[in-house]
Amino acid sequence: MADHQEPFADVVAVEGGFSIPELKWRELLFIGALRPEGDGFVRDPTRPLPLFRREDLFPEGVRFRAERALGRVVVHPVAGGGREHPDL
Repeated sequence: MADHQEPFADVVAVEGGFSIPELKWRELLFIGALRPEGDGFVRDPTRPLPLFRREDLFPEGVRFRAERALGRVVVHPVAGGGREHPDL
């Protein structure tokens, strides 16, 4: 039987951002909570986010870049440009 986990307990802090399992990233895209914009992703304020242990992971008005890494997606806020991957 699977262990019970709190919502999004598997968010891992990394330098300058965090990582989540790739399946959870795809869920955020599927439900429309995050959407591609330009070279990155932004939060769609009209769509609710699933529950997170930390409420500040995806603030409105911030662009994020995301990169796949070993079954996870590493997410970083973008200050002003950079090479993002909206196809994740």
